[in-house]
Amino acid sequence: SLPPSLLHPCPTEFGNVSLLNFSDMTRSSTAAGHAILAIGSLFIIFAALGGHSVEAAAGTMGSVKLPTNLRIKSSPGPSLAFSNLNLRGGQADNTVVDAADQGAKDQAIRVGFKKTGKDLATPQYMPWHQIPDQNWKTKDGCEVVKWDQGLESCKGGLQYRYSKYKELKQRIIDVEGSLENFAESYKRYGVYRSTDPNKPGVYGREWAPGATYMALFGDFNNWDRGQYPYTKDEFGIWTVFIPDKDGKCIIPHDSRYKLAMTVATGEETTRIPAWAGYCVQAPKGAPTHPNYDSVWWNPPQKYEFQYELPVTPRSLRIYEAHVGMSSDGEPNINTYDLFRERILPRIKRLGYNAIQFMAIQEHPYYASFGYHIANLFAASSRCGDPDSLKRLIDEAHAMGMSVLLDVVHSHAAKNVIDGINHFDGTPHQYFHEGPEGYHSLWDSRIFNYSSWEVLRFLLSNIRWWLEEYKFDGFRFDGVTSILYKHHGIGHCFVNGYGEYFGLGTDMDACVYLMLANDLIHTIRPGAISIAEDVSGMPTLCRPVHEGGFGFDYRLAMAAPDMWIKLLKEFTDDQWEMGNIVHTLTNRRYKEKVVCYAESHDQALVGDKTIAFWLMDKEMYDGMSLLTPANQIVDRGIAMHKVIRMITMALGGEGYLTFMGNEFGHPEWIDFPRLGNDWSYHHARRQWHLADQTHLRYIHLNNFDAAMHGLEEAYPFLHEGAHEFVSLKNEGDKLIVAEKGQLLFVFNFHPCNSYQSYRVGTFWAGKYKIVLDSDWAEFGGHERNDRNTEFFSVPDHWCGRPNYLEIYSPSRTVQVFARADA
Repeated sequence: SLPPSLLHPCPTEFGNVSLLNFSDMTRSSTAAGHAILAIGSLFIIFAALGGHSVEAAAGTMGSVKLPTNLRIKSSPGPSLAFSNLNLRGGQADNTVVDAADQGAKDQAIRVGFKKTGKDLATPQYMPWHQIPDQNWKTKDGCEVVKWDQGLESCKGGLQYRYSKYKELKQRIIDVEGSLENFAESYKRYGVYRSTDPNKPGVYGREWAPGATYMALFGDFNNWDRGQYPYTKDEFGIWTVFIPDKDGKCIIPHDSRYKLAMTVATGEETTRIPAWAGYCVQAPKGAPTHPNYDSVWWNPPQKYEFQYELPVTPRSLRIYEAHVGMSSDGEPNINTYDLFRERILPRIKRLGYNAIQFMAIQEHPYYASFGYHIANLFAASSRCGDPDSLKRLIDEAHAMGMSVLLDVVHSHAAKNVIDGINHFDGTPHQYFHEGPEGYHSLWDSRIFNYSSWEVLRFLLSNIRWWLEEYKFDGFRFDGVTSILYKHHGIGHCFVNGYGEYFGLGTDMDACVYLMLANDLIHTIRPGAISIAEDVSGMPTLCRPVHEGGFGFDYRLAMAAPDMWIKLLKEFTDDQWEMGNIVHTLTNRRYKEKVVCYAESHDQALVGDKTIAFWLMDKEMYDGMSLLTPANQIVDRGIAMHKVIRMITMALGGEGYLTFMGNEFGHPEWIDFPRLGNDWSYHHARRQWHLADQTHLRYIHLNNFDAAMHGLEEAYPFLHEGAHEFVSLKNEGDKLIVAEKGQLLFVFNFHPCNSYQSYRVGTFWAGKYKIVLDSDWAEFGGHERNDRNTEFFSVPDHWCGRPNYLEIYSPSRTVQVFARADA
């Protein structure tokens, strides 16, 4: 029983409950540090890795299953080792766990089947994958109305859009043989080796209708502009063939080359081939420095992928990463190889099943975050050569992780010499002419999606990344800008469906996206396609043959905006539970969503991450476990966990985290620029903070791994998972929700903990706590006995047929599962 001073009536939607005050939060963080259990940490890494199952050790997480397919000799890994921490004596060993066995552990988390090159099998379609309909010609684009009766009045617009798609696809088939063949043009354009054994040599092919002269030159011919000229046909296609000399390719591997051109204005200049697969900044002293040159990548031994492509997951958990700024504290640009060796195993141990890479397509301006693309077919050379990126993707596949490319087809950099802007001397070759061809906010060029050759270029770019690098899908950047002639600038999209089917919609761009997704799901069974759209375009994530755009997911962009607004403008007691639930669950029926608590943009200088909004400067001097946490840090650690868990639980059918945010990285991102004297100091990630056993960052890292372990053990993210929110109590600041087979209880109250609190549930039976953000290994206060069993009472409560009575500590999330299921 509680002291009388701690009991008083608390009005709620369902009568009075006993309320426990903030005094139960006064246990010191030092005491919590004593309670950290290494075996609890073992669960986190094991559950996140998946695999065969055994019963969990008593005192960890009840009957959550642990995999047995890992051969780990000692502690589970540097970020989850606690046994070397001695708080009782006031001193801490701040070294991470011995890494001698780390290579063996990382080898153990490879789950892919090793094959060789041509033996790699193509994945098969799974029930949750989108499958193109072979009867697309017979459709009218109105099947989507069955999911949203509000589209009934938009049938005319749906039919018109689908008719334009059918018309263009049929034209492509008539002229090019098939959509897939059209998108295979990357094998016939650019500069490439002949595959004809009877005609060995180098081919060149470019589309440049406005140019009057073109020749191939480079290191291989001392940059002679006249030695190897192209010839031009009536369609503006330039071609050249250079036979091998003495049985060898005339262009040496890893040497520089470019196009010598006379463009439409009469200027004699140079260009990088539009289809170039590898571009490197010219070295100092070179006549083209500081611009980029194309580089001939033709190694004697072509890289052969060793691991089969993974089956893309039903429950998508994405780790968003930027290779360049992933360096471990060093102020430099990281490489694909070091990311593969150091960061990839960390991501796998956390439990993510997909990686989304930003800034892969070549971009001359590093500080553009990878969004001002100049060379669409080239992988960024800052981080290494093409084969090193392939090794990275291959290793991710070996670990069973899908790899997504953040592809930028919404705009392109204005670069001329090392880009495709004014490629042939005209402003309208790849882009619209006049204001229509410029994005006023991004200072970039807008593609002309009605152009046949632009469609060839963009669709081939999609197939190139899928086939040459074995990416498993895409996150399409700036889809709102693609969809509308106004690019979403100054539009709020609150005036009904008419805004989506009116004259402001770019129909040519809509059809391009339909063709792109049609191609993606045809070429690579199970490939994932994600749209970054803020407009709420209906049908965006329905199959093309239904009349949709064919994306698999859309990003829930309202969620991070909501969290930042709450943290910036409201005190904790002003947070509205109904608003949180509405924002996270307000999504279109039968259109899947990837939700996230914070975006990569919030990590940039000038903004703040959630951890920074919560703890600010205390992240620098208040994160040591050698001293008790102050109230700011205690609140920050607690709320960081609750925010992320409710976002994953209620936000959609997928979850995403930007690298470093999982452990509350304390620094902003500031790429080298004139304003910071070209410093790389803040263009990095300090991974060691999550590995130091005397710092509280490890608690957030542990909880992130536990969330993924929970979803792996009790899947709840997938489409069709049971979901019901039974309580949104504004007075008590509680949210109770069923998701999958789990019961979530979120207590957002800043000081009130509730004893014998009734929570409704659909399922009758015996329950256990399978995850509690208040556990010590997550920086919590251990206010609940881990071994407590809860028995449902068959009585209606909050619209559910049963209820449990629980103790809900303030600022926590508890997750219950049936112990007898």
